[in-house]
Amino acid sequence: MSSLEWFAASLGLVAVWLTVREKVAAWPIGAVMVALYVYIFASAQLYADAGLQGVYFVLQFYGWYQWLRGGVSHTALRVTRAPLRVLSACIALGAAGTVGLGWLLARHTDQALPYWDSGIAAFSLVAQWMLAKKLLENWIFWVAIDIVAVGVYASRGLVPTTLLYAVYIGLAIAGYRRWGSHLSSSPSAQSVPRR
Repeated sequence: MSSLEWFAASLGLVAVWLTVREKVAAWPIGAVMVALYVYIFASAQLYADAGLQGVYFVLQFYGWYQWLRGGVSHTALRVTRAPLRVLSACIALGAAGTVGLGWLLARHTDQALPYWDSGIAAFSLVAQWMLAKKLLENWIFWVAIDIVAVGVYASRGLVPTTLLYAVYIGLAIAGYRRWGSHLSSSPSAQSVPRR
């Protein structure tokens, strides 16, 4: 599985780099990557992450569409800031998902690190939705998620994936800076209505 994991990690790196640069090609590459990670995470007994990858697969197509047609009058979506109510709802959903999924996995499976892994899964779904909507704050969520993921994946011996998530931390910081500069240089981007 090591060569498959290295290949999936390489695709993930390319997909996130393209996302930072706001390139739509990130979405189909991401779809291939997450399909591979379903198998990799299930083999490592990280079932929440394996299930998360299945949901990500669907979200890749949602994000692809949003970036191409999710803007005003079905134009390309622009970077915007998330309102406080949206951020609060995202945090609440992530926390509820962590507790609920963690409890289920701890009680009914041989899941390794059920609450930590569930936190990665729940908050990643929230962050992925924010990314698909091009909300700037998605990158802050990803930094926190990636820090936790580095510890979890290292503890399970997933070396290529651990290294990938360590690089993701830097890419998420770069994404926040790059997207933030687009936001400040384009006043109209801040007033684009969200669906």
